[in-house]
Amino acid sequence: MTLPLLPGESRLLRGQDEQRALGAALARALPAGAALFLEGELGAGKTTLTQGLAQALGFADAVTSPTYALMHAYPTPAGRLLHVDAYRVRDVAELYEMDLEELMLGSRLSVIEWGEGLYADYPHAPVLRLEHVAGEPEVRRVTRLR
Repeated sequence: MTLPLLPGESRLLRGQDEQRALGAALARALPAGAALFLEGELGAGKTTLTQGLAQALGFADAVTSPTYALMHAYPTPAGRLLHVDAYRVRDVAELYEMDLEELMLGSRLSVIEWGEGLYADYPHAPVLRLEHVAGEPEVRRVTRLR
């Protein structure tokens, strides 16, 4: 199955329901064990998109931003969803010291926000950027960078 966005392609998402729907489509398209990187300023919709991923994998409880916890692991019928926020990490080595790689290997899907320092280690993982659209408070632009 192919991803709903090709590298370099952008799409406007009108509201949180469309953000979650894209997340659900990604969950269906990404193979087991895949990593997905998300970029975007605060409030751009990274966690909302992850909520759609989790729902599609069968997780019915709340999915929240791991900004202060660094990572959340959600058990789903399809396997664990790992949600990482590397914004507060000063050095990528800190993530590896916390066994991030082992956690990712044991997960159905790993979503990493602010993970630019890890891109080289996961060259085949898609990277999406979510952005606010000026003058449209409920609209986000999502662009697949790779």
